[in-house]
Amino acid sequence: MPISLQLVEKAGKPVKGRQRPPPKEKEPFLPGAAPVANPPVSIGRNRRILVVDDNPVVLKAFELKLRSDGFVVTTTTNSAAVASTAEQAQAELIVLDINFPPGAAMEWNGFTVMQWLRRFPELGRIPVILISGSEAAEYKDKALAAGALAFFQKPVGYQEILDVILKRLDQVSTPAEVG
Repeated sequence: MPISLQLVEKAGKPVKGRQRPPPKEKEPFLPGAAPVANPPVSIGRNRRILVVDDNPVVLKAFELKLRSDGFVVTTTTNSAAVASTAEQAQAELIVLDINFPPGAAMEWNGFTVMQWLRRFPELGRIPVILISGSEAAEYKDKALAAGALAFFQKPVGYQEILDVILKRLDQVSTPAEVG
């Protein structure tokens, strides 16, 4: 059942109309870890992360989680605009879905986006974490061989991806720490 209908039912209001079963879609994060009552003070230290996925629910979940941890988050569903968005946002790390629906003249996926980024010296240095709702066996080795920092299958374990993000970004000094 769509989340909007679940919220209406929880509010105790009757749900009217014919309902279709929701499409099978993976949750953005693994269930489990309860929110921290008093989260650490800005562990993200305003580091800039770009999240690219064709699913707006996944984008919103990443945005909310990462912002609550002190990151500046930019999101886009447009895989063809990753380079310009990363440049405008001054992204320090990109979380990138592998599969996107066909649409434009060129079919973009996480691997073609990574190849495109490498054509630009500054953008080619941005670490990329690839994510996918498809089978991990199909993509994990290919993602790492293509130069991805890490690969995660959806639903993503938030703490695991956060650990990878923090470890990588802590290897690079922040602009405020320089000079």
